[in-house]
Amino acid sequence: MTQRSVPPAEPPAAAPGRALLDELFTLRRDPLPRMSRPRWLARLPHVVVLYLAVFLGFMTNQQLFDHYHVTGGPPLVMALLTGLSIALALFRPIAAWWLGLITAGLIAGAIAPHTWQGQSWPWLPSGSIAFSPVILLAALRVPPRVTAVVVGLPIALTGLAVLFKPLDSTGTFFASTLLFGIAGLLGYALRAVRLARGQLVAQETLTEEERARRTLLEERSRIARELHDVVAHHMSVISIQAQVAPHLVENPSEELKENLAGIRENALEALTELRRVLGVLRSEQPEDPANPHHPQPTLAELDGLVDNVRGAGLDVTTEVAGARRALTPGVELTAYRIVQEALSNCLRHAPGSRVEVGIAYGPRELHLCVANSAPTRSAPPSPGAGHGLLGMRERAGMLGGELAAGPRPDGGYEVSAVLPLDPPGGSPSETKKDV
Repeated sequence: MTQRSVPPAEPPAAAPGRALLDELFTLRRDPLPRMSRPRWLARLPHVVVLYLAVFLGFMTNQQLFDHYHVTGGPPLVMALLTGLSIALALFRPIAAWWLGLITAGLIAGAIAPHTWQGQSWPWLPSGSIAFSPVILLAALRVPPRVTAVVVGLPIALTGLAVLFKPLDSTGTFFASTLLFGIAGLLGYALRAVRLARGQLVAQETLTEEERARRTLLEERSRIARELHDVVAHHMSVISIQAQVAPHLVENPSEELKENLAGIRENALEALTELRRVLGVLRSEQPEDPANPHHPQPTLAELDGLVDNVRGAGLDVTTEVAGARRALTPGVELTAYRIVQEALSNCLRHAPGSRVEVGIAYGPRELHLCVANSAPTRSAPPSPGAGHGLLGMRERAGMLGGELAAGPRPDGGYEVSAVLPLDPPGGSPSETKKDV
């Protein structure tokens, strides 16, 4: 009996309560963002918070000594902890909130024996003011549910303290509730604005990318229409005329039939390649398996290419040096296209010449050379933009190779290329189809 493998189960998502506890009991670093504009005031919030830390720490020490007559080292320690909690909120808001809450409890315990009717308790007169920036800075960077706890817990603890020490402290309770609520709401609102602004920037970026992508697709569709309406039409006409031509001539020779058959075969092959290119141009995702393409040509198909050129009237010889082996798809395709373009140039510009195609497999490089002798007759006018050499150089350059082309002393022309067998950054054809 065969056992069927069962994929491991995904870990269950944390419960909302557990997630809230994880967010409340954390020392995670979360620095306060700088202001984006104006740039020269980018650090102004940090300067203001540090100033408040020093000032409110000093006020805490002063009020402990003057209002409640707490002397010795505790007032200084509590003042330092108060200032530290405000400063720490710049970098670790939840840790600063806990430190401020614990410090407030220590202060409440220290002033409890020295509190009488009419005095502020459990907060110092400046205590709730000192704790409000900590709540504000925490609410700026935590989710709303954590903000609710950050605001609600100190209010609840203040209410319990007022109940257990029945002094006239209701004013302190309402004042601290108002301050903490305003700080929490302000922090929540500023956080929502910051997040909305970030989402707007991200959406604008996506919109710009989508616009550029749509423009590219429209241009590709326009090119595809032009190719289909003009080039494909003329190639179809050439194919039909080559098929019909032998029947229009009385007793056509075998050579004429063979040449016309070659013209028809090349036209059909060109149509097939054109349809593949049109499929790539019209596809939004050329790599989509739903849009398969014909296999890209390799050097293994070089003999067929040379036979085609021979059939067109050129004397072509090939020579291969080194151990012939399969190369990366990018090198194979680039080498084939360079030889193909060089042979096409020989057909157009050097009729009747002798062409030598040389391929040398080195340990790290592939050497190509296509050289032709001087033409035996003048070349007919060949319409074109002269982009063949530029295209060959671009193909070689994409692989980190080099291509040189120029006239020979005997009046011929030579194209030579050196392609690395291990292209830097991977093979272009592995990520991009030949179009």
